[in-house]
Amino acid sequence: NFEITFLGDYPRNFGDPGFQKVNGLFHTLGEDCVFSGLRIFNNPGVGVGSWKKTGGTIIEYCKVYNNGHLRKDKGIGEGFYVQNQSDKERIIRNNFIFNNYYKGIEVWSASSGVGFEFVKNVRLENNIIFNNGTPAGKHVDNLIIASDDKEGINVARNIKVLNNVLYHNINHEDNSNYGHGASLTLGYNFKSPVRDIVVNDNLIIGKNNALRLFHVKSMNFKRNTIYSGYVNFFNSTLNSINKDSWAVSNNNYYTRKFKAFRVIKTRDFSLDEWQKEYKTELHSEWNPLKNFKMNKALYIEKSPDNAKSYEIAVLNSEAKSVQVDFTSSGIEENTNYKILDLASGDIIESGQLKSNKQIEIKPGNHNGTALNFGVYTIEFEEVSKKRKSLFERLFGWIF
Repeated sequence: NFEITFLGDYPRNFGDPGFQKVNGLFHTLGEDCVFSGLRIFNNPGVGVGSWKKTGGTIIEYCKVYNNGHLRKDKGIGEGFYVQNQSDKERIIRNNFIFNNYYKGIEVWSASSGVGFEFVKNVRLENNIIFNNGTPAGKHVDNLIIASDDKEGINVARNIKVLNNVLYHNINHEDNSNYGHGASLTLGYNFKSPVRDIVVNDNLIIGKNNALRLFHVKSMNFKRNTIYSGYVNFFNSTLNSINKDSWAVSNNNYYTRKFKAFRVIKTRDFSLDEWQKEYKTELHSEWNPLKNFKMNKALYIEKSPDNAKSYEIAVLNSEAKSVQVDFTSSGIEENTNYKILDLASGDIIESGQLKSNKQIEIKPGNHNGTALNFGVYTIEFEEVSKKRKSLFERLFGWIF
């Protein structure tokens, strides 16, 4: 529950006088550690480095944003860079990761020929990951899981991606959805296809290439909602699609073209054609982009350091208000509250909780988001209970 940041004026361009590359949190040694409630921002390097010798570590309830710098007009500095050589699971959950100069989360190794595995056994759950790359002027992967090992030994495997929001700025009134903006990429080098990947119950929103299943040996991919131009594959993945290695079903696709499944430089398939050809995507559905409608609170969680504070993510595809329900919170009617920008802490609005226990939030561009999406903190005031007088305590039963 503290901040890791840079203060004052400092250069964010590599090569400028006084420039320093400084990372936020670099965890290189030590297993079974817990990092909770950290705010890691404005560092001219990686936000969080969670490296291969730190098995069993949990990183939760952190806000990691605006980390990185520019080098030759390219963004450098991920929100999270994650590796794991241990059989213990690395858990990254309930974090907000946004507006970093390079990718949001890289579960990744750029090394080749190392001869052992260290991109494995990671769980990413209930994170809000959006608009990474934008400080450098380009939407890049909110999440990539891959390895560049040309020997096919250090393969990314046993990675779980559960109930996350992966978002890039979209205008849902414009159904063309052109441009680069990958939200999820699986695989990078065809010699090291990812395997034993679970991607379930996620919201994946991006531009023309929001979902890229480049080199995938085996995966479980179910109950996801995808908003993209196409679903992109390389040919290497096609050889792995079968009932034993691919459990893919019950997904909802919203794409620009009817032929949504694109094998790059080969062929585009409609969902029906894809199902018949590869016997996959059972009970999945396709719709054009214009049919995408969503109005909901995507995330409501108590802040780890304040029982009267909640962290919120909302999306309304029509850029209208979202009703956030606090019925089950136990907070009393007429309790005063403030809606704060999740990053800056600036007060956006204040009010009193009504009898229906609903708070209306209109998404805005407070963190560079489109007008259909936003992240906030809602703080409720402590309700002070007036101490009764001696007379009221003795004779209150009469009244």
